[in-house]
Amino acid sequence: MIETLMTLAAENGFSHWAAADMSALTPRQDVRDMCRADRCGRWNASWSCPPACGTLEQTAADIRRFDAGLVVQTTGALADEFDYAAMEDIQRRHKRSFESFARQVRLLTGKCLPLSAGSCTLCRRCTYPDRPCRFPQRRMASMEAYGLLVSDVCRRSGLGYYYGTGTMTYTSCVLYKTKNEVT
Repeated sequence: MIETLMTLAAENGFSHWAAADMSALTPRQDVRDMCRADRCGRWNASWSCPPACGTLEQTAADIRRFDAGLVVQTTGALADEFDYAAMEDIQRRHKRSFESFARQVRLLTGKCLPLSAGSCTLCRRCTYPDRPCRFPQRRMASMEAYGLLVSDVCRRSGLGYYYGTGTMTYTSCVLYKTKNEVT
């Protein structure tokens, strides 16, 4: 299965990918505390972000339902360290590629847990907390929302996290079951 997913990663245009070190996928309170600081403005504002995406105990239980994963990255060039237009373009490309990739993995495995880079962007305005999510089957929480330290997941999975001056990299992962008894 991992070879098939690596082929799909290449076909979806990712720059780098590697099998996830599942032992690195341990939700951490310090990462969740960074979410609570709300620098991105999504804390308590989206179904895909804390606290709506679950407690650390719940996210750990979600992760434990799967025994394998693939970490994927999109790296792009920046004109300078303030090239926000390029950063946004790289992020858009990554999110589009990852949504397609996650859909393909779901078709292959029956069920998976896609963890994206940044908050869910399926809807222009999230219905949280007033109404249920419009697309619960397509919604994706971020790796950080699940309490994962992305740099550690990358390093322990054999990927870089920083690819040099003048670059920006976005990282996501998809978890899946290698056996058929997905619950």
